[in-house]
Amino acid sequence: MRARISALMDSELDAGEIGGPLRALGEDTDAREAWRVYHLISDALQGGKLLGSDCLRRVSERLAGEPALIGPLPADVAPARRPRWFMPSALAASLAAVALVGWMAYAPQEKRSPLQPEVAVAPQPSPVARAEAPARQPLTEATRDYLIAHQAFSPRASLQGVATYVRPVSAGAPGSKR
Repeated sequence: MRARISALMDSELDAGEIGGPLRALGEDTDAREAWRVYHLISDALQGGKLLGSDCLRRVSERLAGEPALIGPLPADVAPARRPRWFMPSALAASLAAVALVGWMAYAPQEKRSPLQPEVAVAPQPSPVARAEAPARQPLTEATRDYLIAHQAFSPRASLQGVATYVRPVSAGAPGSKR
């Protein structure tokens, strides 16, 4: 039986073979002593701190010395009950908070009050200083193929649908047939 207890401790038994050693541990003092010794050997081999041979006896004695609590707890130990009005008031407070957040999010915004400072406005360039936009040049065939092949990496790719897979009508050069 000691070999089967050792195999049980090492998790080497199948699910159907566990019953016998477990019954032996519950009924036989020699089997329990072997279980204890095998665990002490395992702890010593793994470098664990040994608790001592009388650890089980000391813990059992201390547990036997503890008073048994039977019956209701004394009034000074029992947890205090919340008043009955607590739940409805908590519900009302939650609803008020949701209403306030909803009002703040969807309330019509007022125009700026005179107390708020003016927002800086960027100066507009004079019409004389504006440079003419360069003339648009059609894309080369290689550039168009590159852009189409890599359009999945575009920030616009997050838009769902067929549009990302369709070549634009203007992709073809005038006069070319595709």
